Parts: sequence; C-alpha cells; structure tokens
Amino acid sequence: MNRSTYLAMGAMALGVFVIANDITAMNVALPAIEKDFDTSVTTVQWVVNAYALVFGVLIVTGGRLADLFGRREAFFVGAVIFLVASLAAATAQSEAWLIAARAVMGIGGALIWPAVLGMTFALLPAEKAGLAGGLILGVAGVGNALGPLIGGALTEFASWRWILFLNVPIALIAILAVYFLIHQPRPDAEDRKIDYAGIATVSLGLVLFMVALDQVVDLGWGDPRVIISVIISVVLLSAFGFIERRAGSHALVPRDVMRNTSFTAACIAILFISATFFSVLFYIPQYLQKAGGLSPFESGLGLLPFMAVFALTSFTAGPLYNRVGGRIIVTLGAAFIALGPLLISFGVKESGSLGGVVPGLVVLGIGVGLFYSSATTIGVTAVDESRSSLAGGIIYMFQVAGGSVGLALTTTLFASASGLISGLHIAFRFNAIAALVGFLIILIVVGPRVKPVVATETKAGTSG
Repeated sequence: MNRSTYLAMGAMALGVFVIANDITAMNVALPAIEKDFDTSVTTVQWVVNAYALVFGVLIVTGGRLADLFGRREAFFVGAVIFLVASLAAATAQSEAWLIAARAVMGIGGALIWPAVLGMTFALLPAEKAGLAGGLILGVAGVGNALGPLIGGALTEFASWRWILFLNVPIALIAILAVYFLIHQPRPDAEDRKIDYAGIATVSLGLVLFMVALDQVVDLGWGDPRVIISVIISVVLLSAFGFIERRAGSHALVPRDVMRNTSFTAACIAILFISATFFSVLFYIPQYLQKAGGLSPFESGLGLLPFMAVFALTSFTAGPLYNRVGGRIIVTLGAAFIALGPLLISFGVKESGSLGGVVPGLVVLGIGVGLFYSSATTIGVTAVDESRSSLAGGIIYMFQVAGGSVGLALTTTLFASASGLISGLHIAFRFNAIAALVGFLIILIVVGPRVKPVVATETKAGTSG
C-alpha cells in the first residue's frame, strides 16, 4: 500500500472515531445536562436514545443509498448533516432542541458509517480485507473507550456543550481529507431507484420494536403498550419482506443479499453474541457504583480494561485475518465472548471489587475485538462488492437489535433476582448461553463457508 492509501484510511478512521466517540461521551454528561435544563432523568436519557435510535434504524437505508449514489457522496452528505446538527445541539436552549438535534445527528451517522465501511473495503485488495474490518472496529473501539474520558473531562472542566463542539473540527478535517484523498467511481445512474415502501416499513417497524424494548425495563413484557408495539412491529417487518420480494433488483435489501447463507448466518450469530457487549456496558458501571461505591466517572474508567483490549485486539485481528484466515479468528473470538461473561459472573462480589471482574472483562475484550472485526469482514466480503455498504449497515443493525433484545431479556432476568449480585450472576450467565449459541452458529455454519484469503491486484481508489 502506498502513502495515499494510508492517508485515505486515516481520513475514514476520523469519520468512524467521531461517531463512536459521540455514542459514549454523552453518557457521562447526562447529569450536567439534566441540571442545566432542570429536567428529569427519563427525559434527558433521550439525548442518548434519540441519536442511537435514529442511527440504528436508518443505517440499512444509509448503506443502500451509499451503494446506489456513491459512497463518497453519501459520506459528504452524512458528514455535513452531522456537523450542522452538532452545532445545533451544542447551542441548544432547551432539552427538546437538544434531543431533536441529536436525532438529526443520528441521520448523519447512519450515512457516514456504511459509506466509510464500503470505501475502506473498496480501497484495499482482497488479501488485505481483514485490515478494513480491523481498522473500522479498532478505531470504533478507541472512540468508545475515549468517549467517557473526553466527555467527563470536558464536562468537568469546561461544559458538556464542548463535547458537541469538538465534533465540528474533526468532521471538517474528515470531509476535506476524503475529498482530496479518495476518488472512487459512482454507480451507474440507471440503477438509482429508491425503494421508498421498503424504507418506510422497515424504519417504522424497527422504531416500534426498539421503543417497545426500551419500555420493557419500566413496564414489563405484559404491558399492553409493549405488546401492541411488538405486534405492530412484527406485522410491519413481515410486510417489509413481502415488499422486498416484489421490488426485485430495486429492493432496499436485494434478494441476492437475503439469500446469501454466509452473510445471513453471520448476522444471526452477531444477533446472539451482541447481548453480552451491551450488557457489560450497562451493568458493569452499575455494579461498580452500587456495590463498589465508585462515582459515575470512576465506574466509566472501570470499563477501560475491556475497551482498551477490544480496541487493541481489533487492530491486531486485521493482520491475523489476512495471515491465518477468517475462520480461525472469528471462531476464537466467539469462543472468548462466550467465556467472558461466565468469568464475570464468578468475579462479581458483594464488595463491588473491580479486580474480580477484570479477568472476564479482558477475555471478553479479546473476544469482541477478534469477533466483530472478522465477522464484519466475512459478512461484507460474502456479498457482491457493489453491496458492501448495505452489508455493513445490515450487520450493524443486527448488532444493535441483538444488543437491544438481549439487554431487555437480561434486564427481565436481573429484575426477577433477589438482589444486585444474584441478579448480575443470572444476567451474565444468560449472556454466556446466548453467546454460546452464536459460537455454535459460527462453528457449524459460518466458519466452513468463509472464503480463503487469495492475493489479487491492488485496487485503485486514492488520489496519487
């Protein structure tokens, strides 16, 4: 790879970093935002939820639009939306204004992420595909890990608004770098037909489903509002499948993607395994605060062993994927993810000691780093190159859906326990079982179908 390729990869890494950092940085700032606007915890939580919900719902659409109209163009549109919405959020005068701006930021993120993924895989030759997945997931891990530190420092020493202002220069640099360094051909104009019916049904279905899962924590599975939301979402998502079959080649998710066994199995494995990732981010800080007496910021630091190992392993997974093949890496990753929560469940003590859960967090971090980067590479390379942004969007949607469903089920089990520690024991052992199912899918279905790494000619995609 030449200097231009490395610079181009750095430009796309900036785009990923700003999205990943923003997801976790705002969590630390919520108490300060609640105080500034004199609002409730329930309301201020939507500062995070609005962004995550819109991002997760629209990412498949963002991926399809990137493949149809050009990934570079989708990146520019998404980055400008993200930049302007960040400014609007940073200058918000009310909680409603802030939440609305955060939702718009989610639209920008849903365009940026799959566009970057598609550009990165298109930039590198086939034998270097593992580097693409490793780079994207590694930078995302760094962004997630630094988010609480950056957010906490800016909130404490300046203002939570500076978390959002910080997005502006980073987004500007990323836009300029992609403009000058990345030049990839646009798809043929004749193929640019948007599946509006598919977008509407899947988006509304996913919104209702995720809102229902969010309500489960407070209302329970038997509440009529939860039941009705789930039923309507199932009807809409079923209708989406019917619409896609009739849409043919212009479908939001074309038939060749739906019927790709390797891709579908990888997505289902990600669905089962993602419950563990979300549960650790949610429950470990609570454990450290309630049992260990740590502050919110200190409990955020408690996740560093997990996030740091995750980021480091993601970067390492790319070269390993290219050297030994994806089958070994993705299977090892899934095995470590199944083992991690089991170790955490044994390490959770009444004293709230961080030391007891660190071994499990490290094992889980290794697994997450190996698994997500390699599973993403396997999924994206299983479909035609013209579908890579769409594939990346679908993979992320399954990650969010799996995490949301898994966290809702985990929370139900946790709430049925007699106390915090017994609840955590049950929660993490359930996560281990769910991850074991994902591991078996990888071992039996995905692994044997992984394409071997074959050297090809270097792709053209950068200036110079």
